[in-house]
Amino acid sequence: MVAALELYLDTDATRRLRALWQALEAEGIPTLASLQDSRHRPHVSLAAASRLSPEAVAAALGDTAVGRGLVLDLDFVGQFVGRVLWLGITPTAALLDRHRVVHDRLAAGGVEVWEQYRPGRWVPHCTVSLRVPNPLMGAAVRRCLEILPLRATVTGASVTDHANDIAHALPG
Repeated sequence: MVAALELYLDTDATRRLRALWQALEAEGIPTLASLQDSRHRPHVSLAAASRLSPEAVAAALGDTAVGRGLVLDLDFVGQFVGRVLWLGITPTAALLDRHRVVHDRLAAGGVEVWEQYRPGRWVPHCTVSLRVPNPLMGAAVRRCLEILPLRATVTGASVTDHANDIAHALPG
C-alpha cells in the first residue's frame, strides 16, 4: 500500500500529461492512467508512506501552505531502479523550502514518512509509469521528451491512498 501527500497541477499541464499517458498506453506502455482502475491524476508527491492518516496530516500541517501557487518546471526525464519512469522537476529554492516546511510540520505532528521523500533525499518528479517494459524504455523516454519543457502551477493538494479509496483535499 502507498499513501502520499500529492500536489495537483493546473489544467493545461494536467491535460498535456494525460495526453502523454494516452500516447504511451497506445504504444503498449502502461502508465498511471491504467493503474488502480484509472484513479490516478498527474501529480507530484511531497511525502509518501505505507499509510497516512488524512486527519493526522491535516492536523500536523494546520494552515501551512502546502503547494498552491508554486510554479514547477518539468525539464528532464528520469528512471528509478526498476522500471519507474518520471519527468523531473527543477528543484528551485521555493519548491525545496516548501517541501522542508511541510516535512518539519509533519515530523512535529508525529506523521512518519518514507526516508526517500525527506528533505535532502527527495527527487522532485512526476511519475509517468511504474512498470515500463524493458524493451520499450527507449521509446517511452523519447515520447516523454516530446512534451518537455513543461511549466505547471500547483493548484491543490491531497492525502491520497487509492488502494483504500482515500482522497482527502488539503487547504493551500
